[in-house]
Amino acid sequence: YFGLYALQHRGQESAGIATCEGGMIMTLRDLGLVSQVFDEEKLQGLAGTMAIGHVRYSTTGGGAWENTQPVWRDDGREVALAHNGNLTNAVELFAELRERGIEFRGTSDSEIIAALLSSSPEKRIEDAVEAMMPRLQGAYSTVVMTADGIVAFRDPNGVRPLSLGRLGDDFLVASESCAFDIIGAKLVREVQPGELISLSERGLEVRQAVRATRTAHCIFEHIYFSRPDSRLEGRVLQQVRGRMGEILWREAPVDADLVISVPDSGNPAASGFSRASGLPKDDGLIKNRYVARTFIQPGQELRKHGLRMKFNPL
Repeated sequence: YFGLYALQHRGQESAGIATCEGGMIMTLRDLGLVSQVFDEEKLQGLAGTMAIGHVRYSTTGGGAWENTQPVWRDDGREVALAHNGNLTNAVELFAELRERGIEFRGTSDSEIIAALLSSSPEKRIEDAVEAMMPRLQGAYSTVVMTADGIVAFRDPNGVRPLSLGRLGDDFLVASESCAFDIIGAKLVREVQPGELISLSERGLEVRQAVRATRTAHCIFEHIYFSRPDSRLEGRVLQQVRGRMGEILWREAPVDADLVISVPDSGNPAASGFSRASGLPKDDGLIKNRYVARTFIQPGQELRKHGLRMKFNPL
């Protein structure tokens, strides 16, 4: 719950948690923010020795309840799955699964991944994931939970981030390291592109499931999407964005009186621009803290409306 709270900036349409206790998987998911979906009573009902969680903004498939995550399926193997990314061959995989008689409740590419793993003939979930990964095209930083353990895997291009953490004897995976900070866990390292990490009673197991030929990290994670206190590719993003501002001044100096950022993502870059130029930095836009992120609103009109609510110029 606290880990998801730290990752709320990555999606505000829905939230969900799946836990496993005594071989039984329980999933609770709904539309809304983490604080709206869960309360103390609901969290008490989610007991277990393992858990995965998800906050969503819709890409493939709409924002309906059916597309909330973690996705739960049982087509021979019970799985709960949370996925960040986009499959570019989702239509072909969907058609193939439908031909095999597999039905779908939602329209997300995440459910396609869950269906492939749930219906896989491989006995071990690790082998099922390794057999499936070469068939997936696009971006997929994913966690899947079965009664036996949790497997995390990342596409061979490493488009979306995924990190491994540790809290005492327990291991964790999350999109960003800020999710570890909030619960006192430590960042171990990033999950490598094409890598599969298994967490079970056997401990931590790692294998290179797909060979990474060309990494292609999403630059938007560095510029906007990730939190500035997260560590990505070995660097704290607050520092990275500040350096971007310094470089911008060198590449495009201007005759100006004042540096004004568009909060919050623009703050570190504006600070870097101010440092490099010697120009003073001050507030020019006041932000309403009760408006969600506008970029990930599902439509341009909603984004425009959100901006009108969010910012007021001084």
